[in-house]
Amino acid sequence: MTDVLSPLEFDQKHLWHPYTNVTKPGPTFVVKEAEGVHLTLEDGTRLIDAMSSWWCMMHGHRNPAITGAIHQQLETLPHVMFGGLTHHAAIDLGRKLLEITPASLTRIFYCDSGSVSVEVAMKMAVQYQHAMGHVGRSQFATIRSGYHGDTWKAMSVCDPDTGMHHLFQGALSVQHFVSRPPIRLGEEWNDDPAKNGLEELRRVLSAATDQIAGFILEPVVQGTGGMYFYHPEYLNQARALCDEFGILLIFDEIATGFGRTGQLFATGHCAVEPDIICLGKGLTGGHISFATTMTNDRVATGIGNGQPGIFMHGPTYMANPLACAAAKAALDLLTGQDWQSRVATISSQMRTELAPARALPNVADVRVLGAIGVIEMTHQVSADAAHARARDMGVFLRPFGKNIYTMPPYVTTPDQLSQITAGMLRLAQEL
Repeated sequence: MTDVLSPLEFDQKHLWHPYTNVTKPGPTFVVKEAEGVHLTLEDGTRLIDAMSSWWCMMHGHRNPAITGAIHQQLETLPHVMFGGLTHHAAIDLGRKLLEITPASLTRIFYCDSGSVSVEVAMKMAVQYQHAMGHVGRSQFATIRSGYHGDTWKAMSVCDPDTGMHHLFQGALSVQHFVSRPPIRLGEEWNDDPAKNGLEELRRVLSAATDQIAGFILEPVVQGTGGMYFYHPEYLNQARALCDEFGILLIFDEIATGFGRTGQLFATGHCAVEPDIICLGKGLTGGHISFATTMTNDRVATGIGNGQPGIFMHGPTYMANPLACAAAKAALDLLTGQDWQSRVATISSQMRTELAPARALPNVADVRVLGAIGVIEMTHQVSADAAHARARDMGVFLRPFGKNIYTMPPYVTTPDQLSQITAGMLRLAQEL
């Protein structure tokens, strides 16, 4: 009988957590409350959420401006279908998005989650190419070590060999992969196409022009694929190649958007704009699932003027008013403050406090960009082992692969950030 099980026992027996072996569930904490940067566990222990709950809670948990907007919207219109109907929450959010996103991206398609926004972007690219008469263009090019979500089409453009979804490579659509950009962020750009990765990209795009609808990648920062930072000039050159071959350029900014890299969008590190951009995670400040896919007039009207004339996607909860209200409040919070100084301060402190890790054995690299701090080890790091130390450290960190990293909320104080970096250094020494 399930009613005799404790809450945690019930969880471990019946609830399946992400990337978890149900036969060996590992340390799991019951969170009863969250506020600001802190998670309060069932026994009263408080942990700093150094992960921003998978990179989305940039304004802290239970932010009153965001929760207030949700409550206010709940009183009048919790949800209504978006087919043939609209509402002010969607319109107001749309106006805000157009204020802050790249100027050429004027068409907004609201989605349920980040991986769905990638699915939508890929469908847009294929449908646009078909509308232009290129009916054979239904595949995609991308760079290795990328990650774009767990849904089916998104998985096909994650790294097929080293990525989390290599198990499914025989079942997924076959895509066109090139090496990740070899020149790191901060290194001097090399104009030799054989040295900067562009010779390979040109070769792949040229050989499969009739098959490739779009080139999708995470700009500047590869997230789950390894927290790799690369030179933004690669994006400028990729834009030119995509234009040359009639291929749409898609930026997945789900993890990098809304100030995380020190620019409002990672696109700001380069001199070009994509044809399609995917946004999620921080869009609502982490308070409710939501995402959006934005594109330019050329793509949108191209689809509209083709057959069947309508874009073939429409989620039940598209433009959910509660999510729209939360997103508008979160973006107002972000742009209504000096977020650049706040992120720069976090970045500077992390550079200083993570630097000692370079001298530790088994540390391969230490890197910081904006509010992203990474200690890369020479070996795989166990998330379960890190969780087991969380109570003692007062910090919740969840390493993956070889990376011990943090993406702290922007409201993290210097003392709280010092506690996070101390926890990272401890894990680098002990794991």
